[in-house]
Amino acid sequence: MIKVILISMRPRQWLKNGFVLAALVFSRGFVDSSKVGRALWTMAVFCCLSSAVYIFNDVVDRRRDARHPRKQGRPIASGLLPVPSALAAAVPLAAAGLAGAFLVSWTVGLAGSAYLVLMLLYSLILSRIAIVDVLVIALGFILRVLAGGLAVGVGISNWLYLCTFLLALFLALGKRRREVGDRPEAASGTRPQLSLYTGSLLDQMISIAAAATLMAYALYTLDGRTRAEVSPLMFLTLPLVVYGLLRYVFLLQCRGAGEEPERVLLSDPALLGTVALWVGAVVVILSVAGAGGGG
Repeated sequence: MIKVILISMRPRQWLKNGFVLAALVFSRGFVDSSKVGRALWTMAVFCCLSSAVYIFNDVVDRRRDARHPRKQGRPIASGLLPVPSALAAAVPLAAAGLAGAFLVSWTVGLAGSAYLVLMLLYSLILSRIAIVDVLVIALGFILRVLAGGLAVGVGISNWLYLCTFLLALFLALGKRRREVGDRPEAASGTRPQLSLYTGSLLDQMISIAAAATLMAYALYTLDGRTRAEVSPLMFLTLPLVVYGLLRYVFLLQCRGAGEEPERVLLSDPALLGTVALWVGAVVVILSVAGAGGGG
């Protein structure tokens, strides 16, 4: 039972909660052990909250998942984890997550509460509304970034919000594209909301989101305020972002990846290496700027 509950918590998807650490990194808070502790605690809080949402979502979608060729093996859809046991695991996870969030601060608690309510509404209603579904997913990432900023007590740049939103939107659209696949009529049989999309429509949306993400990040690195308050060297990370996004589009279009972004990241050495290089470059650039009195 513990094993199937852990599987239903989807620990691989906890990677998404790394966005909580964005404010810590860009504020150079990684040199302050107390800020690091609060940020990691907040990340753990969102792991609890997101796992509770995943379990609840699997309960809601269990009959449709049972007809899905890949999702039918999930513990709840397959019957390995009964619904009462699943809910008995989800409720304490959600309660622990909210309690942990309010232990950080009441503002982090409100951000965690907003995330939980938004994602529950997504599972029940919003996932069935075209375009709104992917926008809600992107807003979930915004709330992660917001909670991370509140946890370490720093203001968050509008650029960070914008880049996070557009990147999350890009990933969500890519996920929808692979779910629809080349046979939308077959996909809609297990998930009716996918009938709202077509492959060509999603391809256009992905192109728009990718272009907007690249443009937003490029403008951020070249912005006068960024150069003055963060570092004039941030533009050096732009080629990594360009390659990373284009690599993801390549995997999406040519390799049929994208239905699980975290799996794509962990299974593709080129993409994983690019992300690691970008993180390392940002930390080094910010450390140099901080040591030189910039920012």
